[in-house]
Amino acid sequence: MPSWELEREAMSQGCGAVCGCDEAGAGPLAGRVYAAAVILPDGLDLPWLDDSKQVTEKRREALYDQITAQAAAWSVAWVEPGEIDQIDILNSRMKAMQLAIDGLEPKADFALIDGNRDHGSRCAIVTPHKTIVKGDSLSMSVAAASILAKVSRDRYMKEMAAVYPQYEFECHKGYPTKRHYQLLREFGPCPIHRRTFLKKL
Repeated sequence: MPSWELEREAMSQGCGAVCGCDEAGAGPLAGRVYAAAVILPDGLDLPWLDDSKQVTEKRREALYDQITAQAAAWSVAWVEPGEIDQIDILNSRMKAMQLAIDGLEPKADFALIDGNRDHGSRCAIVTPHKTIVKGDSLSMSVAAASILAKVSRDRYMKEMAAVYPQYEFECHKGYPTKRHYQLLREFGPCPIHRRTFLKKL
């Protein structure tokens, strides 16, 4: 379960505002990649908060509302599918995370970044930071960011399901499921498909 240890360690070294940052949607064949950054009040109690993949959809939605209501600052950003094809998914993830951090008000002095990568060939995290493998299961603020990123992306994919109903995006959220491939072969790609991800067609 996430704790406050990493945030407090950074604050003990002089960082006033520490944010957690995570992204959602690196693997899908369609749609944007999202990122969120969150600064939580120290010690805030959020029951059920965990890595978004460990939380049910209903709880994620409830946590989204709690986090956005109680965070000292929060921000969500994304990179569009066309740009993912242009600059690749690693650069897109880094760009989305830095955009989310830049969107915080008040600003963060330091960022806890989920994962082990902080730069691609063209985009990088430039805010002072630390990368943490499985950060969304270790840090409260990274876990909060994982919830905001995941819920924001899921909501967007449900909107896209209404625009492109033949792909059933509301079910698989753009991920490479057997059914999604089946529908892609039947209908071909739509404008939000990532062309560079469609090698298997």
